[in-house]
Amino acid sequence: MQNFRSRGRSTAAASAPQEFAILTEPYRRELQVHCYRLLGSLQDAEDLVQETLLRAWQKRAALREQSALRAWLYKIATNACLDTLRQRPKRTLPTLAAPALTAPSQPAPAIVEPIWLEPLPEDWLATPEQEPHARYSQIESISLAFLAALQYLPPRQRAVLILGDVLDWRAQEIAQRLGLTVAAVNSALHRARATMHKHYRTGEFETLRMSDAATRQILERYVRAWENADIENLVALLATDARLAMPPTPSWYRGREAIGGMLAAMAFANASPETWRLVPTRANGLPAYAMYQRAGDQAPQPFGVMLLQLAQKQITEVIVFMMPDLVRRFV
Repeated sequence: MQNFRSRGRSTAAASAPQEFAILTEPYRRELQVHCYRLLGSLQDAEDLVQETLLRAWQKRAALREQSALRAWLYKIATNACLDTLRQRPKRTLPTLAAPALTAPSQPAPAIVEPIWLEPLPEDWLATPEQEPHARYSQIESISLAFLAALQYLPPRQRAVLILGDVLDWRAQEIAQRLGLTVAAVNSALHRARATMHKHYRTGEFETLRMSDAATRQILERYVRAWENADIENLVALLATDARLAMPPTPSWYRGREAIGGMLAAMAFANASPETWRLVPTRANGLPAYAMYQRAGDQAPQPFGVMLLQLAQKQITEVIVFMMPDLVRRFV
């Protein structure tokens, strides 16, 4: 196989699919994260990256300089995502879609349509460092709060904001890649920033690391309480006004009493210390757990992925994505 990088030949010269795959593979993971920011869905992000690479292969003759490959792939990926966003409903979280339940009650039936934001395995971030002048760090820009705020933006404004304020592209670069004027990019960016200001507070997100001793102790106590079906100690770790959401059901609960009562009636009804198993991971900058549930004498089965938000040595929010297919992406 010829080395097209060393020979300085164009990407179009990579006539074999295997050669083209070698050139584009280093960008796959960051393209997946880019598509995830735009779409809010793991599966859609993976599908759109596949579509991006297929389009890039079909149009490879249009790229003359390998040094422009990354930006060219981002252009294709962004436009593919924009095509998809025009055909899909906005994604959200239960806390933004329905009023809180403040007393124990049965959750509403699940909404199976693709309207929920999905969690992102943190190891998808190949380079979590912030771009030099980016308004948002890469880790903050995958937080669920940030993604939820993005949903208020029209697709093109969303793309412009991500390219400009996360990837740190100049307005001229964005204009060239999206087929816009510089004036149109600046206008879209101005409107997008104004909308984000209403729905998201810059700097509000704080990533929590397992290496913090206090955080680690709280999380260990939480896991122990959950796996031992110890509702009393579990609820004691929650903030007074803690929130619990469980997509795909739109219902969510606020307050210790409502959360404890719901857990007693559902997650821990007839539960034993063998019922639940939580495997530590990380998602969207937060501590997370791949959840497994055992029924009777059967082996534990994937149940979903749980994310925790902490503040002031208390758990302030729990989101349980009751989506078994997600588990394999986190373990």
